[in-house]
Amino acid sequence: MNEPRRVLIGVSGGIAAYKVCHVISALAKEGVAVRCILTQQAQAFISALTISTLSRHGAYVDEDFWGSQARPLHIELGEWADVFLIAPLTANTLSKLALGLADNLLTNTVLASTCPLLAAPAMNTDMWLQPPIQENWRRLRQWSRAHWVNPVAGVLACDRVGTGRMAEPEDILSHLHSLLETGGKRDLAGKRILVSAGGTREPIDPVRFIGNPSTGRMGVALAQAAHHRGATVTLIHGPLETALKLRLGGISAMHAPTAAAMHAALLSELPKADWVFMAAAVADVKPKQSSPYKLPKADLPDVLPLAPVPDIAADLASQKQPGQKLIGFAAQSGDILPPAQEKLHRKGLDAIVANPIDQQGSGFGSETNQATIIDRLGNQYPLPLCSKLSLAHRIIEVVAALPPPAG
Repeated sequence: MNEPRRVLIGVSGGIAAYKVCHVISALAKEGVAVRCILTQQAQAFISALTISTLSRHGAYVDEDFWGSQARPLHIELGEWADVFLIAPLTANTLSKLALGLADNLLTNTVLASTCPLLAAPAMNTDMWLQPPIQENWRRLRQWSRAHWVNPVAGVLACDRVGTGRMAEPEDILSHLHSLLETGGKRDLAGKRILVSAGGTREPIDPVRFIGNPSTGRMGVALAQAAHHRGATVTLIHGPLETALKLRLGGISAMHAPTAAAMHAALLSELPKADWVFMAAAVADVKPKQSSPYKLPKADLPDVLPLAPVPDIAADLASQKQPGQKLIGFAAQSGDILPPAQEKLHRKGLDAIVANPIDQQGSGFGSETNQATIIDRLGNQYPLPLCSKLSLAHRIIEVVAALPPPAG
């Protein structure tokens, strides 16, 4: 068996410490090996017993630092970790790290480690906006191994409304999984990635529509993976469930509920993009007429006249510039490759991701997926069943290795 992945989590003293419990519990349930360090201040907010129970391993505190281990504890922990998360990262711990200071187990272990470091700040808005804190945040982000999930705006524990809330656990977990996949690579730094996600809804009236069961999970995973690898990402999406929206920290997102809205948004954003991933399940047809008010049941037509919607992928292909890569998606049943190949050439794509919708663990609404990528030269790249975020990273790696599009 492969050894489990290893995540070290440092908890410093802030009310957001309660949110890291969800992260610890989720990782442990997935079989990830989790070790946790609590500062003295953190123990005023959450107990070592709670952390130990959730992580399935004893929590480390400063008293352990001064113990009689054969090797120094901070060295052992620093060498053990594949990824190091600090959540919440308080103003105090941030400032120590930015200046290279180490006066407790947590800060010493950070300096004794070399793995990717993921920082999730949390503090009062006025504290966050102080010039010394912003300067220290800039200093920390300059570390080559540093990654981060910025604090978000909202109602804080002090009742202040502003930026300072720690990122949601779902967003932190996604970033952790990406770091475990990539080892912290930023191979997309400087690239601009455009992604479409989710299904479109073509209205019959204000409460009825023609749609499909796409949830947008694959497109969101692609946007996250690209963002975590350093790209500037724009996501054009149909309706998304709240849990997916919580994973979009750092990603520019635009809601486009209909095929027409998605068509307009993607054409507008295309000139700025290096790569485009067309993961949305766009409707093929729409009602010829849409009522502005709810139709009584008795007035619903027995036969619904339909009209085609714009062919977004083909229109993007006709307008893309030399060097841009346009990647389509084909969700298919049965033999998935022939229709995907036909779509690839008919629409003028650089590659297409064909995935089955009739196999267990794949397709709409699933947390996992599998696919075969076909490039314009006919080369095929099978990608086995895995989480959609893992699949997104594998898709990105294949696309990065494709030959540049013809000019």
